[in-house]
Amino acid sequence: MSVRLLASAAALALSAGVASADYSLTILHTNDFHARFEPISKYDSGCSAEDNTEGKCFGGSARLVTAVEAARARSNNSILVDGGDQFQGTLFYTYYKGKLAAEMMNKLGYDGMTVGNHEFDDGPEVLRGFMDAVSFPVLMSNADVSGEDLLAGKLQKSTIIERGGEKLGLIGLTPQDTDELASPGPNVIFTDPVQAVQGEVDKLTAEGVNKIIVLSHSGYKVDQRVAAETTGVDVIVGGHSNTYLSNSAENAEGPYPTMVGSTAIVSAYAYGKFLGELNVTFDDEGNITEAVGEPLIMDGGVAEDEGTKARIAEAAAPLEEIRNRVVAETASEIVGVREECRAVECAMGNLIADAMLDRVKDQGIEIAIQNGGGIRASIDAGPVTMGEVLTVLPFQNTLSTFQVSGAVVVEALENGVSQMEEGAGRFPQVAGMTFTVDPSQPAGSRISDVMVGGAPIDLAKTYGVVSNNYVRNGGDGFKMFVNAENAYDFGPDLADVTAEFIAANAPYTPYKDGRITVK
Repeated sequence: MSVRLLASAAALALSAGVASADYSLTILHTNDFHARFEPISKYDSGCSAEDNTEGKCFGGSARLVTAVEAARARSNNSILVDGGDQFQGTLFYTYYKGKLAAEMMNKLGYDGMTVGNHEFDDGPEVLRGFMDAVSFPVLMSNADVSGEDLLAGKLQKSTIIERGGEKLGLIGLTPQDTDELASPGPNVIFTDPVQAVQGEVDKLTAEGVNKIIVLSHSGYKVDQRVAAETTGVDVIVGGHSNTYLSNSAENAEGPYPTMVGSTAIVSAYAYGKFLGELNVTFDDEGNITEAVGEPLIMDGGVAEDEGTKARIAEAAAPLEEIRNRVVAETASEIVGVREECRAVECAMGNLIADAMLDRVKDQGIEIAIQNGGGIRASIDAGPVTMGEVLTVLPFQNTLSTFQVSGAVVVEALENGVSQMEEGAGRFPQVAGMTFTVDPSQPAGSRISDVMVGGAPIDLAKTYGVVSNNYVRNGGDGFKMFVNAENAYDFGPDLADVTAEFIAANAPYTPYKDGRITVK
């Protein structure tokens, strides 16, 4: 027998003596929770105690506590992670900032999360306070924070945790355009997601980690790109695009998990309506041999943990007077879902833009522009409470008035529709004007037939515009407004303006009138 054959025989004998043991892990995950500590309605906004008792509500921290406990009991080996955007969305965040989120995430026993763009809504200060309060790592790989004293040395790109005797690498990812989407300040520099992830994978691999999970608040499309253009990533837990993946639901955007090469991508919609449960099996080399699961719906069949329910009720007490105040009435549901408001004319967009323009029309303002991403929920028919309005418009934005040329208005509309196929929040809902958009054309040349007050827009003329202070100051890519003339950013709160407009037109009848035409 040759030396080579002898060596092979010896290797086979050795491997036979050490049976390879597969490693199984249950990855429980949430994303885009947006301060929905209480149960939500089918419209993703508040749900009454009566409806909750009747089993018509979804989600809420108390259901998540029960569901996570049950899922952990089903698995001998699990982790709980979050894909970002715990912040912003209800009065709970307005009142408590990140404190209640930290308390509830600690109670649930999270093992890690990534920074979402909304974690920067109140600057690095509130994010740092949240990070100091939580008992798990908060991660973000694709940014240089060395120039931001509040985050330098604190906000890590990746981390290693141990579970079931194995090392797991966790990497955080946030939108590259977070500087346009939120308020990170001038000292945080965001970078390309693929390069950032690959750099952390290489570092973790060099430390002997062969099971790597990316917590990605970057959207379903970017997640697929990261999976395709990197090596060594096993699982991507998604967020940002509120993507619902499922193997059984008709309205799912893809299978759960979505496999790109050997990488499993998962996402569980938003607002705590689902708890993602992915069961993964790895071989000795850290390769996935099986990845199966499904988001679990947090409906009335999931019992609410009584202790958590009582704590949320206690936290809600200071908010009750504000949000239970009935401010108006609507004749039918005002649709404000992201699928419409970020892609076509939507009834909620019309309402908000009309309300803005109505408030300032006596100031020579002719055009209103509201970013679709600033519209966060629908409102059901009947009495409208201030709490419902604040769920739709939670950002405490103020009205901004300014003057720009017709050419700048068209440039703004082009920016607004430049990422509509991705469901980006910059899509413009408008009043005082109409326009046509052709998504088949390249970004930058999609807008046509712009009319203002019934006349074709004059590119050389100066127009008065109203928007919100976020858009006026360059948010969502509207940088063409930053140097606008006669800008005033300190108007009334947009939520108050909208509530007063509904009240003045009660019972308000939602409508669409063809102000946006999509070819």
